[in-house]
Amino acid sequence: MRILFIHNRYQQAGGEDHVVQAETSLLARSGHTIQLWEENNDSITGLVSSAKTALQSIYSFGNAHEMRARIKDFKPDIVHIHNFFPRLSPSVHIACRRAGIPVVQTLHNFRLLCPGATFHAAERLCEECLARAVPWPAVMHGCYRHSHLASMAVANMLAIHRILGTWNRLVSQFIALSRFARDKFIAGGFDPMKIAVKPNFIDFDPGPGSGTGNFALFVGRLAEEKGVETLLTAWGTLHNRPQLKIIGDGPLADDVAQAAVTNPNIRWLGARNRQHVRRAMARATVLILPSTWYEAFPLVIAEAFATGLPIIGSKLGSIEELISNGRTGMLFTPGDAASLLRAVEWAFAHPEEIRPMRAHARAEYEQKYTAEANYTQLMRVYEAALGNSPDPVPSAPQLEAIG
Repeated sequence: MRILFIHNRYQQAGGEDHVVQAETSLLARSGHTIQLWEENNDSITGLVSSAKTALQSIYSFGNAHEMRARIKDFKPDIVHIHNFFPRLSPSVHIACRRAGIPVVQTLHNFRLLCPGATFHAAERLCEECLARAVPWPAVMHGCYRHSHLASMAVANMLAIHRILGTWNRLVSQFIALSRFARDKFIAGGFDPMKIAVKPNFIDFDPGPGSGTGNFALFVGRLAEEKGVETLLTAWGTLHNRPQLKIIGDGPLADDVAQAAVTNPNIRWLGARNRQHVRRAMARATVLILPSTWYEAFPLVIAEAFATGLPIIGSKLGSIEELISNGRTGMLFTPGDAASLLRAVEWAFAHPEEIRPMRAHARAEYEQKYTAEANYTQLMRVYEAALGNSPDPVPSAPQLEAIG
């Protein structure tokens, strides 16, 4: 196949970027012809810039022209959209529809249901916009970039394209990363017949680790919704404190740095590359995943399982779905430092119980998250999309008029 990938990178690299790289590499190795069109958010620096970019996310004439040119030159069989927000806009969907090219779209987050993309507002889970034609609560909360003006622009984009039926009409097949995420999109009005579940995967098998480092590990963005405060609170009250190594950067970096100064059992390593992360996972006793928001599919789960690393995670959303309690890890009450504390203390006091969890975690990876398993699943999605291939249309004035 000839597959055109589309992705708008974020200012801080994350799991989505790694997934795009892994999928394009996997498909190229498998004999497909790949072209990747990437944009980035580097020039979005202030509230005015955020609001202007969010407003342009409704429709971009420039990117519509670019998309038509790429379709003409590359002649893709399928267009696979990973992230179009905010720079590329649904103009890319419309261009594909006019050319009769089937679109596959991966739902990495909840942006099409929630302007903030996280179902998290005012330091709590929030689904106020889930079933609304116009997601006005997000404007009130300032969910996009903490700006009411920018949030209003994103809310307008979502409202307009919900009214036009852009997602159900112009996307041949969606990829949800978990059953939990699929259910949320169905609740938000997406066609269940068009949503397949395909998890993220690890393109490189690191092999099972030893788990002999005798430390807990956190890997991720240092942000409120990632449960960083819960993590630091729990480690401040542990009696027999194992060492906690934290890899990542983000808005709460100063809090983590201060905790590392005052607590000798916390070590902050800052941002590290994937090779360093995998080496740390190979030696860690457990991975801590304390998120307080709905993760679509944390890539660290597949990475941890690949090294045979059990996970202590929040009993919430897809994390609860992906971790088998007592088999591949343990679950605790999200946001509850005492609950996390009990799980950590038990894990380090019962190494004989953790040992078989390592084998089960590795088996979970081998069954579900290898490149080979993912390739098979991705081909099924593409075949379904080709079966739903739209007929070309000469124009779509009712859609282009929004530009």
